[in-house]
Amino acid sequence: MHDIMIIDDEPTICQSLTFALEDQYHVYSFTDPREALPLFERAEIAIVLLDLKIGGYNGMEVLEEIKRLSPSTVVIMMTAYGTIPSSVEAMRKGAFSYATKPLHIDELEVLMQKAEEVYTLQSKVKWLSEELDKVAVAGVNGLIGESLAMRKIFSLIEKVKDIDSNILIEGESGTGKEVVARTIHNQSKRRNKKFQAINCAAIPTHLLESELFGYEKGAFTGAIQRKYGLFVLAEGGTIFLDEIGEMDLALQGKILRVLQERKVMPVGGIEEVSIDVRIIAATNRDLVKEVKENRFREDLYYRLNVIPIHLPALRERKEDIPLLLEFFIAKIGDRMGKPVEGISHEALQILQQYDFPGNIRELQNVIERAIALTNESYIQKTDLPSDIQKSSRPFFGNTLIPVYVGEPLEEIEKRVILHNLAAFNGHQRKTAQTIGIGERTLRDKLKKYREEK
Repeated sequence: MHDIMIIDDEPTICQSLTFALEDQYHVYSFTDPREALPLFERAEIAIVLLDLKIGGYNGMEVLEEIKRLSPSTVVIMMTAYGTIPSSVEAMRKGAFSYATKPLHIDELEVLMQKAEEVYTLQSKVKWLSEELDKVAVAGVNGLIGESLAMRKIFSLIEKVKDIDSNILIEGESGTGKEVVARTIHNQSKRRNKKFQAINCAAIPTHLLESELFGYEKGAFTGAIQRKYGLFVLAEGGTIFLDEIGEMDLALQGKILRVLQERKVMPVGGIEEVSIDVRIIAATNRDLVKEVKENRFREDLYYRLNVIPIHLPALRERKEDIPLLLEFFIAKIGDRMGKPVEGISHEALQILQQYDFPGNIRELQNVIERAIALTNESYIQKTDLPSDIQKSSRPFFGNTLIPVYVGEPLEEIEKRVILHNLAAFNGHQRKTAQTIGIGERTLRDKLKKYREEK
């Protein structure tokens, strides 16, 4: 049953329309627009029957304010025959249609049904748009999150994706630095060219140089043929230098020259090769500190740090944990052939309290272990590592909710829901997760509470 509103300065019209429509709708009626408009802040009004002239008020101005407060609300203007041209003008300003006075209930009911169909369609479009936004936020080429910190990173990626300036990604191990680098590449104008990644900490210095720059035949024992380095192989694309803070000073100097000249010299070569690549570097070290302690070249740091991106640790964006869990459970469950449906409320609370020193990589490993061990359709607390289980603490605030002897259980439930919703600043997902009900169930109950007012 949709909420509708009648605004007319004649009480008899408000009363008769309410009587005619209250079986199909939950009806609010007002003779003063100043009393009507605040309701849009707390209720979802589907349809408004609005008089074109409301005492000393201009119905056109009230229409504009309604559309500002609730763009999806469908407004039907009520007008006398002599003001039909004004009603047509109102339609140009956002009204759905108009009904002429004296009103004929049969005709009005048909018009209301059409308005209800429009509202339902608009609601579906709005919902789909929000879901698409969630997809855009929740998964951009593997980047997952809807926290403020991640939204800022998504925004920054959008701004810099087609700029060829060097990027330095900083963050703790396991925060997803390579995922960010790949996302930038995959969304950039270079996406049709190669993305070459190398972990500078995993390869000895003498081998790292030849991997990056390549070598000529006979450059050293075992060099039986020419080999192209990653800078050349990434031509037109992107090279990702992971853990660049581990690179020794001598090789740092050679990297600096590549950044300055956009040319590489293969090991054992006599002629430089020009390159066109975008360079993205990453580190889990504090490079400013490394520079001060003479372990990293200051000039190279400034060359790399043209566009800095700092990835927050998972403990700094715990609101993203449910989304990450949903992604990993689906992905890992599919790979293992175990269709795990989700995670229990108790297990979710434990994971949301844990600080994850290993960040997203640790969370992924925890979920992989849990799916491998569980025999349930939902991951349980006992499926989590014992050290994580022991780290959990009660998830209760310090606010008490009164329960009175003889009070109906439904009233107690309502009070619990509304108190928790207020504690989480209206965040429905957190509220639902905390009290152990589904988001859809929570939305249905909140709608019911609004109808009871």
